[in-house]
Amino acid sequence: MLKLRLFAACALALAVGIAVYLWPLRPGVLVLQLAYSPRAFGAVIHAWSADDLVRYRAHLPYDFLLLACYAGFGWLLASRTALFAARPAGLRRLAAWLLPLAAACDTTENAFHWWLTEVPRFEIAWAYALAAASAVAKWLLLLAWLLLVLYALDRDVD
Repeated sequence: MLKLRLFAACALALAVGIAVYLWPLRPGVLVLQLAYSPRAFGAVIHAWSADDLVRYRAHLPYDFLLLACYAGFGWLLASRTALFAARPAGLRRLAAWLLPLAAACDTTENAFHWWLTEVPRFEIAWAYALAAASAVAKWLLLLAWLLLVLYALDRDVD
């Protein structure tokens, strides 16, 4: 349980810290995450100042720490606690893997964003599409995990 609490505390602290740090960026980071084309991505980047771009790039190492923490938290919550113990094994395995899979998508997105914000690479359209698809997959996996946890919590009330 100590590991679970440590992962949860680190993930929460990093998420809040990153959100506060990136709050001044307009358009926001979510708009950049969903920018599926060079034109959409460039519109966000060109709306930011040079300092804003430096701010965005500076957060990425901490975002890698965040995704490691939420992946560990999700795995431990599903595999080492009683939350899914009374559920079918397949459901428990699914719950255990959703956040690590989201973190893998987040890693892909971050890697592409780090590369795509270094210098303009507008001729490589597939990279923007892959980064955005990774972000969409990440958010869908996070939502699926949340719904699965709510389902497990609701089933425990009965």
